[in-house]
Amino acid sequence: MQEANRWDVVITPERKWYELNLDEVYKYRDLVFLLVKRNFNAQYKQTILGPMWFIINPLVTSFISTLIFGNIAGISSDGVPYFLFYLVGYTLWNYFSTCVSATSSTFTANAGIMGKVYFPRLTMPISAVIFAAINMLVVFMMSIITIIIYWGKGFQMTISPYIVIIPILMVQTAVLGLGVGIIVSSLTTKYRDLVILVSFGLSLWMYLTPVVYPISDVPETLKTIILANPMSAVVQNYKYALLGIGSFEVGYWLVSLLVTIIVFFVGVLLFNRVEKTFMDTV
Repeated sequence: MQEANRWDVVITPERKWYELNLDEVYKYRDLVFLLVKRNFNAQYKQTILGPMWFIINPLVTSFISTLIFGNIAGISSDGVPYFLFYLVGYTLWNYFSTCVSATSSTFTANAGIMGKVYFPRLTMPISAVIFAAINMLVVFMMSIITIIIYWGKGFQMTISPYIVIIPILMVQTAVLGLGVGIIVSSLTTKYRDLVILVSFGLSLWMYLTPVVYPISDVPETLKTIILANPMSAVVQNYKYALLGIGSFEVGYWLVSLLVTIIVFFVGVLLFNRVEKTFMDTV
């Protein structure tokens, strides 16, 4: 009789809003990977090129940026070939914007599933971030291959010893994107028009981040404002680590790390609070 009362999972009501319960998410890690697989199948099912879009999208984006920002607008690339400059610049930014876009509709897009069965709701935005990481890693490998090709053509490029921090920058980008995305998803349960503003806000955010321009071209009067953006130090330090251009922003990066931690925990706490009643408002 005692054996029958030993449950693997216990569901309790009225969980405190400040409890993270990340251990519960870890117990459902198999579900996270199933959701990643579902996202992959849903995105590339019935497509002609399938996963080849992982490669085509960044190549086309970098080529168009080279044509517009490099050849037409004449924006500097700090001596790096334009195509490589934009390919590297878009790597972490596209990962961040994809994380925000994918997680910002967690509640509204998955209300049907969430209303039928219990599972930790955080598994859905986390799976979206992991799926986006696949594309980011593909672009990163393309950047390495492109660097090797330019080296073979005789172009001299300095890779900073700070290259070892690239994994940290990638993880920080994921955490910040997840934090911003779940804050938006929590608010959209009540204010639906926020979803419309996400793409517009991300476009503006990108131009406040040194993605298509080097930080060296930013006037001193605006440099502090640009670097106050938590993604600016991340993108700039990534460029410095991989291409050796610009400067390594230590102070602004530490501030960026602090902001990332705060945004993530605020997002998770708000997410936990909203998930209790979101079915009444979605």
